[in-house]
Amino acid sequence: MARIDGRNNNEHRLINFETEYIMHPKGSALAVCGNTKVICSATVEEKVPPFLAGKGKGWLTAEYSMLPASTNSRNQRDIGKLKQNSRSVEIQRLIGRSLRAAVDFEMLGERTITIDCDVIQADGGTRTTSINGGYVALFIACEKLVKEGLLPKNPVVKQITAISAGIVAREAMVDLCYEEDSRADVDFNIVMDMEGKFVELQGTGENNTFSFDELNDILNLGKAACSDIMAIQNKVLNIG
Repeated sequence: MARIDGRNNNEHRLINFETEYIMHPKGSALAVCGNTKVICSATVEEKVPPFLAGKGKGWLTAEYSMLPASTNSRNQRDIGKLKQNSRSVEIQRLIGRSLRAAVDFEMLGERTITIDCDVIQADGGTRTTSINGGYVALFIACEKLVKEGLLPKNPVVKQITAISAGIVAREAMVDLCYEEDSRADVDFNIVMDMEGKFVELQGTGENNTFSFDELNDILNLGKAACSDIMAIQNKVLNIG
C-alpha cells in the first residue's frame, strides 16, 4: 500500500521541536510532527495539591486542548459547551501519566509542574506529539530550576517518547496521519522510556481484530520510531 505522503511503513513523519517558543513559562516548545503542530509549555508553581502537602514531594499534571482552527472544520471551544470535552480529558490524563514517569518527585520537592499542550494544527498524532513536546518543555523547565539554584540536579530522570502506530489496509505502519488513522483497522499509541520499556500502551481493533504477529509488528515499529524521536529530543536539548 502506498502511503499518502510516500513514506515507508516504518518511517515516521518529519519531527522537530522549536524550544523557547513562548516567553512566560519556565519551559516551552513548538512540537511538529508532519502537519501536526502543538505548543507545549511547562509552568512551575511553588505548591502542591492538598493530598501531597507536607510530604516533601512534587507533582506533575497536564492540560490539553485543540484550538478552533486546528481542524478542517471549526473545533468548538470547551467554554462554549460549558464543560470540558471528554476526549480532551482522556488525552490530558495520558500526557500526565506519561510525563510523571519521567520525574523523581522527591528531587523536585514541593512544586507542581503543569504541562499545557495546545494543538494549533491537527493531522493525526496530537496526543503523542504532545507527550514528545511536553517532555522537551519539562526538561528545559527543570534545567532552569537547577541553573537558578532551586534544585541541586535535574529531577527528570527518564526520557519519554511516544508514537502512534496501527494497521491500515492490512499493513502495519507507524505514525498515522489523520487520513490513515480515520480508516485504520487497528490503532495504537505507544509511550516508551529510554530503556525501551513501555510506559503506556493504548490499542484497539477499531474495525477489525488483530493477531499476536500483527501486535508484534506494531510494537517493533513503535519501538524503532521512539528510539529515533529520542535522538531528536536529545539533539534539541544538547544531551549526549
